[in-house]
Amino acid sequence: MKGIILAGGKGTRLFPLTKSINKHLLPVGREPMIYNPIKQLISADIKDILIITSREDMGDIVNLLGSGKDFSCNFTYKVQEKPKGIADALLLAEDFASGELITVILGDNILTKSIKPFVEKFKKQNEGAKVLLKEVKSPHHFGIASFNNKKLSNIKEKPTQPQSNYAVTGIYMYDCNVFDIIRDTPIGPKGEYEITCINNFYIDKDKLTYDILDCDWTDAGTIKSYRLANNMLYRINNKIIDGDYDENSI
Repeated sequence: MKGIILAGGKGTRLFPLTKSINKHLLPVGREPMIYNPIKQLISADIKDILIITSREDMGDIVNLLGSGKDFSCNFTYKVQEKPKGIADALLLAEDFASGELITVILGDNILTKSIKPFVEKFKKQNEGAKVLLKEVKSPHHFGIASFNNKKLSNIKEKPTQPQSNYAVTGIYMYDCNVFDIIRDTPIGPKGEYEITCINNFYIDKDKLTYDILDCDWTDAGTIKSYRLANNMLYRINNKIIDGDYDENSI
Protein backbone atom coordinates (compact mmCIF):
# COMPACT_ATOMS: atom_id res chain seq x y z
CA MET A 1 0.00 0.00 0.00
CA LYS A 2 1.09 3.56 -0.69
CA GLY A 3 0.33 6.78 1.17
CA ILE A 4 -0.70 10.19 -0.13
CA ILE A 5 -0.79 13.44 1.83
CA LEU A 6 -2.65 16.38 0.29
CA ALA A 7 -1.01 19.57 1.54
CA GLY A 8 -2.21 22.27 -0.81
CA GLY A 9 -4.79 25.01 -0.34
CA LYS A 10 -4.55 28.63 0.72
CA GLY A 11 -5.43 28.16 4.40
CA THR A 12 -7.68 31.24 4.27
CA ARG A 13 -9.61 30.25 7.40
CA LEU A 14 -6.36 30.46 9.38
CA PHE A 15 -5.42 33.93 8.09
CA PRO A 16 -3.24 35.81 9.09
CA LEU A 17 -1.28 32.80 10.39
CA THR A 18 -1.06 31.54 6.81
CA LYS A 19 -0.27 34.88 5.17
CA SER A 20 3.34 33.85 4.58
CA ILE A 21 3.40 30.11 5.28
CA ASN A 22 1.60 26.97 4.12
CA LYS A 23 -0.79 25.92 6.90
CA HIS A 24 0.65 22.41 6.97
CA LEU A 25 3.96 23.88 8.17
CA LEU A 26 2.40 25.66 11.15
CA PRO A 27 3.45 24.26 14.53
CA VAL A 28 0.98 21.90 16.19
CA GLY A 29 2.17 20.86 19.61
CA ARG A 30 5.93 20.50 19.26
CA GLU A 31 6.10 19.77 15.53
CA PRO A 32 4.91 21.06 12.14
CA MET A 33 1.32 20.06 11.36
CA ILE A 34 2.30 17.80 8.46
CA TYR A 35 4.32 15.54 10.78
CA ASN A 36 1.12 14.03 12.21
CA PRO A 37 -0.24 12.59 8.94
CA ILE A 38 3.27 11.42 8.04
CA LYS A 39 3.60 9.59 11.35
CA GLN A 40 0.12 8.15 10.91
CA LEU A 41 1.09 6.55 7.61
CA ILE A 42 4.38 5.26 9.00
CA SER A 43 2.54 3.80 12.01
CA ALA A 44 0.49 1.77 9.51
CA ASP A 45 3.68 0.45 7.85
CA ILE A 46 3.23 2.70 4.81
CA LYS A 47 6.68 3.91 3.84
CA ASP A 48 6.21 5.16 0.26
CA ILE A 49 4.51 8.54 0.61
CA LEU A 50 3.55 11.11 -2.01
CA ILE A 51 3.07 14.70 -0.88
CA ILE A 52 1.01 16.96 -3.15
CA THR A 53 1.08 20.71 -2.67
CA SER A 54 1.04 23.97 -4.60
CA ARG A 55 3.90 25.34 -6.69
CA GLU A 56 4.52 28.25 -4.31
CA ASP A 57 4.72 25.99 -1.24
CA MET A 58 6.72 23.10 -2.66
CA GLY A 59 10.15 24.54 -1.83
CA ASP A 60 9.35 25.07 1.84
CA ILE A 61 7.84 21.60 2.22
CA VAL A 62 10.79 19.88 0.52
CA ASN A 63 13.24 21.89 2.64
CA LEU A 64 11.44 20.70 5.77
CA LEU A 65 10.97 17.04 4.89
CA GLY A 66 13.75 16.17 2.47
CA SER A 67 13.92 12.65 1.04
CA GLY A 68 12.20 10.97 3.99
CA LYS A 69 15.43 9.61 5.47
CA ASP A 70 14.77 11.31 8.82
CA PHE A 71 11.43 9.46 9.00
CA SER A 72 12.75 6.13 7.66
CA CYS A 73 10.45 6.42 4.65
CA ASN A 74 10.55 7.63 1.05
CA PHE A 75 8.95 10.89 -0.05
CA THR A 76 7.83 11.76 -3.56
CA TYR A 77 6.50 15.22 -4.39
CA LYS A 78 4.05 16.56 -6.96
CA VAL A 79 2.64 20.01 -7.69
CA GLN A 80 -1.07 20.74 -8.06
CA GLU A 81 -0.95 23.67 -10.45
CA LYS A 82 -4.46 24.95 -9.70
CA PRO A 83 -6.67 24.33 -6.64
CA LYS A 84 -9.44 22.29 -8.24
CA GLY A 85 -10.37 20.19 -5.24
CA ILE A 86 -9.28 17.11 -3.36
CA ALA A 87 -10.19 14.64 -6.09
CA ASP A 88 -8.29 16.66 -8.69
CA ALA A 89 -5.18 16.58 -6.49
CA LEU A 90 -5.60 12.86 -5.95
CA LEU A 91 -5.61 12.26 -9.70
CA LEU A 92 -1.96 13.37 -9.72
CA ALA A 93 -1.12 10.25 -7.70
CA GLU A 94 -2.08 7.73 -10.37
CA ASP A 95 1.43 6.95 -11.61
CA PHE A 96 2.77 6.91 -8.06
CA ALA A 97 0.11 4.43 -6.94
CA SER A 98 1.08 1.97 -9.70
CA GLY A 99 -2.10 -0.05 -9.26
CA GLU A 100 -1.69 -0.52 -5.49
CA LEU A 101 -4.17 0.28 -2.74
CA ILE A 102 -3.75 3.81 -1.36
CA THR A 103 -4.37 5.61 1.90
CA VAL A 104 -5.02 9.33 1.51
CA ILE A 105 -4.81 11.86 4.36
CA LEU A 106 -5.57 15.55 4.17
CA GLY A 107 -2.58 17.32 5.64
CA ASP A 108 -4.58 19.25 8.25
CA ASN A 109 -6.18 16.14 9.77
CA ILE A 110 -4.81 15.52 13.25
CA LEU A 111 -5.56 12.44 15.33
CA THR A 112 -3.99 10.75 18.33
CA LYS A 113 -4.27 7.01 17.64
CA SER A 114 -2.71 5.05 14.82
CA ILE A 115 -4.81 4.28 11.76
CA LYS A 116 -3.03 0.94 11.38
CA PRO A 117 -6.03 -1.24 12.41
CA PHE A 118 -8.18 0.37 9.72
CA VAL A 119 -5.47 0.11 7.07
CA GLU A 120 -5.09 -3.60 7.86
CA LYS A 121 -8.85 -4.10 7.51
CA PHE A 122 -8.81 -2.38 4.13
CA LYS A 123 -5.94 -4.54 2.94
CA LYS A 124 -8.13 -7.57 3.67
CA GLN A 125 -11.04 -5.88 1.89
CA ASN A 126 -8.66 -5.42 -1.07
CA GLU A 127 -11.13 -3.49 -3.25
CA GLY A 128 -13.51 -0.58 -3.18
CA ALA A 129 -12.99 2.16 -0.62
CA LYS A 130 -13.09 2.91 3.08
CA VAL A 131 -13.71 6.14 5.00
CA LEU A 132 -13.11 6.87 8.67
CA LEU A 133 -15.90 8.61 10.58
CA LYS A 134 -15.93 10.63 13.78
CA GLU A 135 -18.93 11.71 15.84
CA VAL A 136 -19.03 15.52 16.02
CA LYS A 137 -21.09 18.17 17.81
CA SER A 138 -21.57 20.47 14.81
CA PRO A 139 -22.40 18.23 11.85
CA HIS A 140 -23.41 21.07 9.55
CA HIS A 141 -19.70 21.99 9.25
CA PHE A 142 -18.65 18.65 7.73
CA GLY A 143 -19.42 16.02 5.16
CA ILE A 144 -21.95 13.89 7.01
CA ALA A 145 -22.77 10.21 6.59
CA SER A 146 -26.32 8.85 6.32
CA PHE A 147 -27.07 5.23 7.20
CA ASN A 148 -29.56 2.55 6.27
CA ASN A 149 -29.43 -0.44 8.63
CA LYS A 150 -25.90 0.55 9.65
CA LYS A 151 -24.73 0.65 6.02
CA LEU A 152 -23.60 3.93 4.52
CA SER A 153 -26.31 5.16 2.19
CA ASN A 154 -25.07 8.66 1.32
CA ILE A 155 -22.63 11.43 2.21
CA LYS A 156 -23.68 15.07 2.06
CA GLU A 157 -21.34 18.03 2.30
CA LYS A 158 -22.27 20.49 5.09
CA PRO A 159 -25.97 19.55 5.14
CA THR A 160 -28.53 22.00 6.54
CA GLN A 161 -30.43 19.04 8.00
CA PRO A 162 -27.82 16.43 8.96
CA GLN A 163 -29.03 12.84 9.04
CA SER A 164 -26.41 11.87 11.64
CA ASN A 165 -23.60 13.32 13.74
CA TYR A 166 -20.93 11.25 12.00
CA ALA A 167 -18.49 13.32 9.98
CA VAL A 168 -16.34 11.88 7.20
CA THR A 169 -12.79 12.67 8.25
CA GLY A 170 -10.11 13.53 5.73
CA ILE A 171 -8.75 9.97 5.74
CA TYR A 172 -9.68 7.82 2.75
CA MET A 173 -8.63 4.45 1.38
CA TYR A 174 -9.13 3.46 -2.25
CA ASP A 175 -8.41 0.77 -4.79
CA CYS A 176 -6.83 1.62 -8.14
CA ASN A 177 -10.23 2.22 -9.76
CA VAL A 178 -10.49 5.59 -8.02
CA PHE A 179 -8.57 7.36 -10.78
CA ASP A 180 -10.96 6.27 -13.52
CA ILE A 181 -13.87 7.27 -11.28
CA ILE A 182 -12.41 10.76 -10.83
CA ARG A 183 -11.96 11.18 -14.58
CA ASP A 184 -15.60 10.18 -15.16
CA THR A 185 -16.94 12.55 -12.48
CA PRO A 186 -18.11 16.01 -13.63
CA ILE A 187 -16.70 19.10 -12.03
CA GLY A 188 -18.83 20.50 -9.18
CA PRO A 189 -20.65 23.85 -9.01
CA LYS A 190 -17.70 25.42 -7.18
CA GLY A 191 -15.34 24.53 -10.00
CA GLU A 192 -13.79 21.64 -8.06
CA TYR A 193 -13.72 17.86 -8.34
CA GLU A 194 -15.35 16.86 -5.08
CA ILE A 195 -14.17 13.86 -3.10
CA THR A 196 -17.70 13.39 -1.72
CA CYS A 197 -18.90 12.56 -5.24
CA ILE A 198 -16.20 9.90 -5.50
CA ASN A 199 -17.18 8.39 -2.16
CA ASN A 200 -20.86 8.37 -3.12
CA PHE A 201 -19.99 6.54 -6.33
CA TYR A 202 -18.42 3.76 -4.27
CA ILE A 203 -21.50 3.75 -2.01
CA ASP A 204 -23.78 3.35 -5.03
CA LYS A 205 -21.69 0.34 -6.10
CA ASP A 206 -21.88 -1.09 -2.55
CA LYS A 207 -18.09 -0.93 -2.32
CA LEU A 208 -17.51 1.61 0.43
CA THR A 209 -16.99 0.53 4.03
CA TYR A 210 -16.41 2.64 7.11
CA ASP A 211 -14.92 2.57 10.57
CA ILE A 212 -15.48 4.96 13.47
CA LEU A 213 -12.55 6.65 15.18
CA ASP A 214 -12.48 6.27 18.96
CA CYS A 215 -9.75 8.86 19.52
CA ASP A 216 -9.33 12.62 19.41
CA TRP A 217 -9.53 14.02 15.88
CA THR A 218 -9.80 17.42 14.25
CA ASP A 219 -9.13 19.08 10.94
CA ALA A 220 -6.93 21.99 11.95
CA GLY A 221 -8.31 24.33 9.30
CA THR A 222 -9.84 27.05 11.48
CA ILE A 223 -8.48 29.05 14.39
CA LYS A 224 -10.71 27.14 16.82
CA SER A 225 -9.78 23.69 15.48
CA TYR A 226 -6.11 24.69 15.20
CA ARG A 227 -6.12 25.48 18.91
CA LEU A 228 -7.80 22.13 19.59
CA ALA A 229 -5.15 20.33 17.53
CA ASN A 230 -2.40 21.97 19.57
CA ASN A 231 -4.03 20.92 22.84
CA MET A 232 -4.48 17.34 21.56
CA LEU A 233 -0.87 16.88 20.56
CA TYR A 234 0.66 18.70 23.53
CA ARG A 235 -1.12 16.19 25.79
CA ILE A 236 0.61 13.25 24.10
CA ASN A 237 3.89 14.99 23.29
CA ASN A 238 3.14 14.61 19.56
CA LYS A 239 3.38 10.83 19.83
CA ILE A 240 0.83 8.49 18.32
CA ILE A 241 -0.76 5.76 20.40
CA ASP A 242 -0.12 2.52 18.57
CA GLY A 243 -2.64 0.38 16.75
CA ASP A 244 -3.23 -1.88 19.74
CA TYR A 245 -4.50 1.15 21.64
CA ASP A 246 -2.19 0.72 24.60
CA GLU A 247 0.20 3.29 26.04
CA ASN A 248 3.03 2.52 23.62
CA SER A 249 3.68 5.12 21.00
CA ILE A 250 5.92 5.92 18.08
